[in-house]
Amino acid sequence: MAADSFDDPKNEIVELITTEMRTIQAALNEIKGQIDQTQIVVDREQQRNSDLASELRTVQDNIDTIPRQDIRTKYDEALDARFRLSTMRGQLEKLQTRQALLQEHQTLLNRVLNMIQGSELPSGIHGTSEHAAPISSFASIIRIVQAQEEERQRLARQMHDGPAQSLTNFILQAEICQRLFDRNPDKAAEELDNLKTSASVTFQKVRDFIFDLRPMMLDDLGVVPTVRRYVESFREKNDIDTNLEIMGEERRLEAAREVLIFRGIQELMVQARDYAAPNKVRIQLDMGGSRVKAAIEDDGRGFDAEAALSSQNHHQSDPRIQSIITLKEKFELVGGMVSVSSAETEGTVVRLELPVDDTIF
Repeated sequence: MAADSFDDPKNEIVELITTEMRTIQAALNEIKGQIDQTQIVVDREQQRNSDLASELRTVQDNIDTIPRQDIRTKYDEALDARFRLSTMRGQLEKLQTRQALLQEHQTLLNRVLNMIQGSELPSGIHGTSEHAAPISSFASIIRIVQAQEEERQRLARQMHDGPAQSLTNFILQAEICQRLFDRNPDKAAEELDNLKTSASVTFQKVRDFIFDLRPMMLDDLGVVPTVRRYVESFREKNDIDTNLEIMGEERRLEAAREVLIFRGIQELMVQARDYAAPNKVRIQLDMGGSRVKAAIEDDGRGFDAEAALSSQNHHQSDPRIQSIITLKEKFELVGGMVSVSSAETEGTVVRLELPVDDTIF
């Protein structure tokens, strides 16, 4: 009986999910402790900042009687306290983001586990004598979840290292300006000009970040205008000849389909830029017919597509190929398909297809 249970693909999948969920729970317990400790430090630094703010008000009220060196020391102390508070808040936000991602991962795995234990298996997972099919389907789900978590972590790091750090620098520059106004107005004006320039650059970075995270025009206008705008932005920011061709009638699709199509095109363009070093990128988007089709072609470094995408190589480490594999699995889970044509000296063409109307979503 034990052997039969071990050989049952359904039980094997349940065991894999259960093991993964134990690992996630252990990580959540550890992060909770780190969050609690960091919150204590943040609260302490907030109190320190409040105390220093009160002391600075006293200094300002008695600025004529306090030695200049004492004033400078107190302002330096306040500046250091603000920097420490900003740093610890950033650390707390990173931990909280990581906690939220793990909780989402845990919730998804719990849903899959409930479906399997209730015999309501996802499409493509069936209890047959062939173990490869169900395990492969489960592995696909895990890879997709991991890819989503890695992308969220990348965005969290990008936000922390970009706009969040820039805002910290704004505080420091503003403090410098404040201290220079009385002693050196010309220098203070120069610092204000630098602050204005930094704010403009950061504002554009935040806009780009928001667009990459979730273009609002995707919900408002649809996938075609969003792809068109993204291609224009891609062309402006990269030294790559980029062209877009739209075919068929421009129409709206279900939100989930529009997101999948846009993210697929976006991911393939970014991967081509980062790993293929192309001179040209061509995008075709055909909105006609019962299946939306897209083709992303570049003339950069290619690869042996047949060998790279074979089932034996799904654990290989090339980021571009792994990204295409994950994208292929996403599309196949919803009835679509991804095909790749590539050679080392001939560039790469990736074709996407997605049904316009079915019952999967």
